[in-house]
Amino acid sequence: MERTIFLVDMNAFFITCETRRNPELKGRPAAVAGDPNRRSGIILAANYEARVLGIKTTMTVNEALKRSPELLLVPPDHHYYEVMSDAVMNYLSRFSPVVEQNSIDEAWIDMTGTEHLFGRPMEAAELIMEGLKKELQLWCSIGISSNKFLAKMASEMKKPLGITTLRKEEVAEKLWPLPVQYMYGIGAKTTEALNKLNIITIRDVALYDKNKLIRIFGKAGISMHEHANGIDDAPLNNHSRDDVKSVGKSVTLSKDISNIQDAKLILMKLADEVSIRARSKSKKGQTVQISLKYADFKTITRQRSIARTNLSKALYHAGAELLDDIWSEKKPIRLIGIALTNFDDAEAGEQISLFDLKSQNQNHTKDQQVQEALDEIRKKFGNDKVSWASLIDTKKST
Repeated sequence: MERTIFLVDMNAFFITCETRRNPELKGRPAAVAGDPNRRSGIILAANYEARVLGIKTTMTVNEALKRSPELLLVPPDHHYYEVMSDAVMNYLSRFSPVVEQNSIDEAWIDMTGTEHLFGRPMEAAELIMEGLKKELQLWCSIGISSNKFLAKMASEMKKPLGITTLRKEEVAEKLWPLPVQYMYGIGAKTTEALNKLNIITIRDVALYDKNKLIRIFGKAGISMHEHANGIDDAPLNNHSRDDVKSVGKSVTLSKDISNIQDAKLILMKLADEVSIRARSKSKKGQTVQISLKYADFKTITRQRSIARTNLSKALYHAGAELLDDIWSEKKPIRLIGIALTNFDDAEAGEQISLFDLKSQNQNHTKDQQVQEALDEIRKKFGNDKVSWASLIDTKKST
């Protein structure tokens, strides 16, 4: 039996989530952007009214406002997007036991053999699309094919609210004329390398000597050639919340920094975001890892073990200690990240005295109470309405 694979791609996910809870954004050019109040940062997601005006993801806020002074800007609320992403994945699981999440806003679904439940593939896709609009007020596009790659490519062909089929026998007609950079899995550097070989379209990849591609690109050359010919035997791997191996967050800085206090403030904000995401997934980790990328693009990572936690304060303190150990003012950084890993259900087997245990429990209880209070405020008023004092003081001074 030929497989039936859907790729459900949520349209303009971040800004659509914001419109869901703020109907005033509906029908008006709007975008989620980093620090819109200071007119800095970049556009993270633009709705289709904004896109018509030429506003795109990764465009600077200043450039976007030049194109559309009436553009409505909303600060990002990643915790809310994680919650809505979970709601989408839970909804999709009603249609198949095999759902592989590819990113926060898209997932493959194995719909093979479900015709007797939901009708033909096109009917099932319409059912999924309408259900997401009705129950979650979210839009999606759906690609339908016999494998993951073609389903992904199909999902990109009609947006928003498009349902597209791409059969293997249609690859030459629908896929081959596209520029090579449109091919899923092909980045800017690979596109540049392919163009130097006079490979401009997906057709050029499909007809190029496979052995030469392998010599130049290694294993990636195999999948590149097979995908261009519509071949993809990769299975769907069912992912659930329990499959999460780590929760991390990193940021590329607008300018290189060499002051450790500036780095620690950024690390504090990142630790807070990681903490929010870990708690949304009911995960507690026993390892904190930080990553630094220097101005010369060299990257370094360090990690340490901690007691099981998902609290912001604990993550930050562990990360700050690691930062102290490796910091060098002579080596400016351009990226900093922090991650929580090692999600073990069992308590760490560390032996401590009764006195230390009492002290530790008291401190943990206090930190937990503070964290819960912050969470309650954020639930009511949004993530941007409350922050740690250090971060607020910094914002006032800039």
